[in-house]
Amino acid sequence: AQARVIEYWQEKAVFEQEDGTQQVACAARPVHPLGKCLASVQLLAWILVAKYADALPLYRLEGILKRHGGQISRTTMANWIIRLDDVFKPLINLLREQQLDGDYLQADETRLQVLKESGKSAQSDKWMWVIRGGPPDRPAVLFEYDPSRSEEVPLRLLDGFRGTLQTDGYAGYNRVCRENGLTRIGCWDHARRKFVEASQAAPAKKKGTKVSKADVAIGKIRKLYAIEKRIEKLPPEEKTRQRQQ
Repeated sequence: AQARVIEYWQEKAVFEQEDGTQQVACAARPVHPLGKCLASVQLLAWILVAKYADALPLYRLEGILKRHGGQISRTTMANWIIRLDDVFKPLINLLREQQLDGDYLQADETRLQVLKESGKSAQSDKWMWVIRGGPPDRPAVLFEYDPSRSEEVPLRLLDGFRGTLQTDGYAGYNRVCRENGLTRIGCWDHARRKFVEASQAAPAKKKGTKVSKADVAIGKIRKLYAIEKRIEKLPPEEKTRQRQQ
């Protein structure tokens, strides 16, 4: 890997006007999403992928770039990312519309630590909400940060959606399902977890004793998982047929 500087020379010309004034004409510059910016589009893409897909914080990217000959501070990179928010808004809106036009979504929320937020301590719970859905062959996954875990958040994120919503047992989704008339379905992994806990809490099994009900349930769920693994790459209609069978 290496960092390099690409210089663009922009030609300018001065034209004398008939009235004696002068007019300056400039050659067009390459289009850039941030206007005047010293980062190439490739560098911006690398920073976004490294930060959000590979979980590399900006101070580490600063060190990596420095090692390859690029002197770019984490503050500068943070400002680029903030400015790119407006650039990506139309794309995010299209992805959200694609999700809401479908008939099946998955939703979940997870705790997130934010060090500096007005009115919140670094130790207080904040939340990253994730919605997944859209066409089966190209589902969109969107993340939405919100300091709240209230039922108002899914009500806002799922506004306009009509269909089936898959979540865990969190009561914060009750209102949006009730008001939007959504069909709510659960998650096998969460259901299985309770049977595993029950199995682990049961007395040690002795030879010849009957298998516990929790172990029977885990065995049935394991068979369902095996079916899902086998039909993973099949079309949705064939998946439905084999599941019902």
